[in-house]
Amino acid sequence: MMPGATPRTSQGIAISDAEFAEVRLLAMRLAGINLLPSKKMLVVSRWGKRLAHHGCNSFREYLDLVNDPGAAAELRISLDLLTTNETYFFREPKHFEFLRDRVLPTWKPGSKRRIWSAACSSGEEVYSLAMLLAARLKHADWEVLGTDISTRVIRKAATGLYDMARAEQIPGDERRRYCLRGIGPQEGQFLMAESLRSKVRFQHVNLNEPLPSVGEFDVILLRNVMIYFDNDTKARIVDRLLSCLRPGGYFIIGHCDSLSVVPASLKSLQTSIYQKAAT
Repeated sequence: MMPGATPRTSQGIAISDAEFAEVRLLAMRLAGINLLPSKKMLVVSRWGKRLAHHGCNSFREYLDLVNDPGAAAELRISLDLLTTNETYFFREPKHFEFLRDRVLPTWKPGSKRRIWSAACSSGEEVYSLAMLLAARLKHADWEVLGTDISTRVIRKAATGLYDMARAEQIPGDERRRYCLRGIGPQEGQFLMAESLRSKVRFQHVNLNEPLPSVGEFDVILLRNVMIYFDNDTKARIVDRLLSCLRPGGYFIIGHCDSLSVVPASLKSLQTSIYQKAAT
C-alpha cells in the first residue's frame, strides 16, 4: 500500500476514522488492548475476511453484528483477530536460566509447585517451562497453567502439535526426550510427549476481567504482552496477577515490557524479574 493510501479489504471496503475509533474502544473495553492509530491496516486486513464471511458491506455493519448480545461467539473471534501471537520455544533464554539456576534448586519435594504462563499464545512458553521442570526436578509434583485471551491459540496449544521448524529453538537433549517426530498425516510436525502434556493445562482467561479461580502460583510469567496495554490497564492486570502469586514467588515480564509503577510488594532482582515479599 502506498504511503497515505486508505487501507481497504480485498473487497475494496475501507474503514472510516469513526469506525476505527469504535474498534479501538471495543478492544480497550473488552481486552485492555490499546490499538494505536498505526494498527488501522491490521484491523482492515484481519477483519476483512469476517466482513466477507458475513456479507457485510461496511465495517459499520460488522461492528453492529459483534455488538449484538446474541453474537458472543463472533465477538470473541473478532477479538482473537486483534491479538498478535508471536512466540517460540525458550524465548528470552535468560529467564529460563534464572529459573534453572536460582529457583528450581530451592524447590524440594513436599508441596506442589505451580507456574502460570499468563499470556501463553500457542503454548511454546508453557511447554518450554514443562521441559525445564521435567528435566530438573526429581519429584513430579508440579503443574504449568497456560492462559490466553485467544481461544483459537489455546485450542492449538492444547494439542501439543507443532511444525518441525519450530523445534529448532529447543535444546538437543530436550528435543530428543520430549518431541515426538510425526509420521504419516503428521509428517513434518512433532508432538510434545505425553509426560509433558499430562502436566500442563490450558484455559481461556481475559486478564482485563476479574480472574477465574486458578489458585496460587510459585512463578507467574506475563511476557511480551504489556506493550499492548496503557498504564492504568497494566497496573490493574499486574495487581490481579500478584493476588495469585505466593509470598516469595517470582513475577517475570518480557524484556520489551515495563511496569509503569513497581508495586510495593515486589522487589526487583534483575531486569524483568521480580520477587514478591515474603509474609
